[in-house]
Amino acid sequence: MAVTFHKMHGLGNDFMLLDVREQAFTINTQLARQLADRHTGIGCDQILVLRKPTSEKQDACFEVWNSDGSRAEQCGNGMRCIGLYLHMHSVTPSDRFLLGGPAGTVEIEYLGNDQVRVNMGRPVFEHDRIPVSAEPVKGWYRLDIDGQTFSLGAASMGNPHALLIVNDIGTTDVARLGAAISSHSVFPQGCNAGFAQIQNRGNIRLRVFERGAAETLACGSGACAAVSILRNANLVDQIVNVTQTGGDLILEWPGGNHPVIMTGPATHVFKGKLT
Repeated sequence: MAVTFHKMHGLGNDFMLLDVREQAFTINTQLARQLADRHTGIGCDQILVLRKPTSEKQDACFEVWNSDGSRAEQCGNGMRCIGLYLHMHSVTPSDRFLLGGPAGTVEIEYLGNDQVRVNMGRPVFEHDRIPVSAEPVKGWYRLDIDGQTFSLGAASMGNPHALLIVNDIGTTDVARLGAAISSHSVFPQGCNAGFAQIQNRGNIRLRVFERGAAETLACGSGACAAVSILRNANLVDQIVNVTQTGGDLILEWPGGNHPVIMTGPATHVFKGKLT
């Protein structure tokens, strides 16, 4: 049976979305790699798979597959794309959606004009829950890479993130350092490696090397993690504009046990069929 797919992106972080709530569909590492290949497949950073909800309160459950065939626990830009997709195909007047995912329930609200707000949940800083196999010193971790020592923050947004503050994000070797941090032994499950340049307390620039996908044009969960780490260190305010290569996101986090709220655009590009 043919399966309809939708090509979508959030600030250039692009996805194949497969809504298989009403049909059987099996995906594995090999198929994910084939579909995500930009030369011989559809091409994307990640694949989003919508399945039937496991609770009456949910609108759907979702899976996230990276372009290398590995699984991801969370994807902020993908959540906004799912929010737009559900708005486009909703049979109810509500533009609020609850999704069940690998990291728990995600709340999404379509705001209009392709803007989507996502409740990304509370950031986790406990080192054994991120996880990081090291103890932080005043909230920061020391990593040795190629003879240099770096001080990084770390947090989980349902998936593990590390953050390095840099003076000039344009000249930072994100490919080399990102790969080294993402696969460093101190992160037993790997991590997404973020690089932040603080412009002022309300604005940062960010690049993210994603575990399983390399550097992407934007990373929603990476933006949430970056702001929560910087906010926890009192380096930014409650509301922060995060500028990435693909565009801007607005992040809000008061701190403590409050959830991180992310607002930004999602775009539907085209649809097709897999046969």
